[in-house]
Amino acid sequence: MRYDLLVIGAGPGGYEAAAYAAGMGKKVLLFEKDELGGVCLNVGCIPTKTLLRSAKALDDCRQAAAFGVRSEGSPTLDLAAVQSRKQKVVSMLIRGVGSMLKGAGVELVKGEARILKPGLVSCAGKEYAGDNILIATGSVPAQPPIPGLKDNPAVLDSTGILELQELPKQLLIIGGGVIGLEFACFFASAGCKVSVLEMLPKIAPFVDEEIGKRLMAELKRLGIVFKLSCQVQSIQGNALVYKTADGQEEKLEADYILNATGRSPVTWGLGLEELGLVYDRRGIKTDEYGKTNVPGVWACGDVTGRLLLAHAATREGQVAVNNMFGKKDRMRYNAIPSVIYTSPEVAHVGASEEELKKQKIAYRKVVMPMAIAGRFLVDYEGKSGTVKALFSEENGQLLGLHAIGGCCGEFIATAVQMIEMEMRPEEIRQTVFPHPTLSEALKETVCR
Repeated sequence: MRYDLLVIGAGPGGYEAAAYAAGMGKKVLLFEKDELGGVCLNVGCIPTKTLLRSAKALDDCRQAAAFGVRSEGSPTLDLAAVQSRKQKVVSMLIRGVGSMLKGAGVELVKGEARILKPGLVSCAGKEYAGDNILIATGSVPAQPPIPGLKDNPAVLDSTGILELQELPKQLLIIGGGVIGLEFACFFASAGCKVSVLEMLPKIAPFVDEEIGKRLMAELKRLGIVFKLSCQVQSIQGNALVYKTADGQEEKLEADYILNATGRSPVTWGLGLEELGLVYDRRGIKTDEYGKTNVPGVWACGDVTGRLLLAHAATREGQVAVNNMFGKKDRMRYNAIPSVIYTSPEVAHVGASEEELKKQKIAYRKVVMPMAIAGRFLVDYEGKSGTVKALFSEENGQLLGLHAIGGCCGEFIATAVQMIEMEMRPEEIRQTVFPHPTLSEALKETVCR
């Protein structure tokens, strides 16, 4: 039997692409060596957000008095119970992915796949032929060459820390990116003493700098300690040795050290060298259509190293499927949103102020407090939030939207549409926003 599409990897990029192609009437086979859902569902997006939801519930209990709710005693977090709920949510969603694929008519083969040549894949002792191959093997936690990091029981990565059954008293986190900040927020909310070491002079380096500074100020209020411009030298048991910005060597100890230095694409074991496919340590090289340099071989998601986001992987997979079957489509990376699920949330899409300055693009900036929306005052007693919009000085279209506060991740998709459609304030004003919602803070900012 010959398939129209062979997909390697059942994460958001792979399983969504497989179902999408099957919905077009194509014969699709999907390979997966582990659980369905990939990194995002099993050890990424969903598990971490489940933990963060428990942290939010804990904060709500602590702040209940501000809303006129009285309770006896101090609320505590039962990590074992949180982990149990996390696994229940993950298991339910894995079953959902399986049902979706079965309903779409996608065939599934469990095992580690290897590309023998264009149009031919081997798995579990059998060979499978297909007109197209889509590589969607995802990523794993990066392992930087830090002496004492590897095989150290005191060092956890973003997968291992999800299995803790008891809260540590102290936690050190290497890396002030999205992964490190979300775990810092969870454990600090749970009562742990948390320190974050970052080699750059700022946290969340891909976030608009003004918003990033506000985020760090808010996280400091949770008790998180930040050590910026620090170079980790070594790990000695549960002690971390690092150099400060002025070159001084210092040491910190903790129950656990979290390695949150990013993720590496899974490119090994696939036969890429023999295939002659172009890739490097950052990932497989693709164009805006999802094509690699080898005809009939495509790639999407974390393995490309472009944007390590589940929703980006899904869209990349759909773009690749459309193009391989004759429907013109392309990725528009300027309209891919990103959310950091800290407390407060940070959400952004499009260009940052620093990027516009670097590109010498003339722009107009509008910054408004999120409290301009009545719903924010209702739901976020004593909290602050900001929405920042960047417009082209030349034609007025929205170039970037950045927000911090509340659940801004829930309305960022509206800004995505505005950027995707190259909308201007006069066009946005014609859109009706529901009242009272936090999205009105977005409207008040972009319509100024």
